[in-house]
Amino acid sequence: MQERALLQSFKQGRIKQAKEDSEPNSVDTDKLFTTVFETYYSRIFNYIAYRVSCHYTAEDLTSQVFEKTWSKLHSYSPEKAPFEVWLFAIARNVVNDYYRSRKRNRLFSLDAIRELVSSRQAPEEHMLEGERSGRLNLALDTLSAKERNIVALKFGADLKNKEIASLTGMTESNVGVILYRCMRKLKSEIGSVDQL
Repeated sequence: MQERALLQSFKQGRIKQAKEDSEPNSVDTDKLFTTVFETYYSRIFNYIAYRVSCHYTAEDLTSQVFEKTWSKLHSYSPEKAPFEVWLFAIARNVVNDYYRSRKRNRLFSLDAIRELVSSRQAPEEHMLEGERSGRLNLALDTLSAKERNIVALKFGADLKNKEIASLTGMTESNVGVILYRCMRKLKSEIGSVDQL
């Protein structure tokens, strides 16, 4: 209950003044950040995992998001955007930076191999899971970057259309139409979920 009250006070902007009045590592700020981390970690991780398709990379990028959140916590302004929108904008920028750096540095990732080798599934299950993931990734590759980002925000980050619209600068109805068309496109590529 106390954590919820801290998060609510942050969303209302009262924490900004408290942070300016106290030292940077105050107990309230630590509690607030802990609450933010616990509340949003899984949603941020899922959003990033949808975008990068590698568990280890998603973990690294999620930690970068929370590092940036911690360092920019004092600059959040509730008048500009809701807290979730601000946080997911940071996440989107971290993913975009990751892809930009990847274009410059074409490196082979051993994490992807480790993920394949160290799986605890039986070989048959692992093969079927890989086939399902491959079909899903191929279907997702038919979407544009904008569409894929919206799908990741909707299903990975579990955001509402209104929040996605606020984050992307589109209208709520436009987000709904894009999601509907994406789902139709994915269904035509994959077929039914049972066929996965």
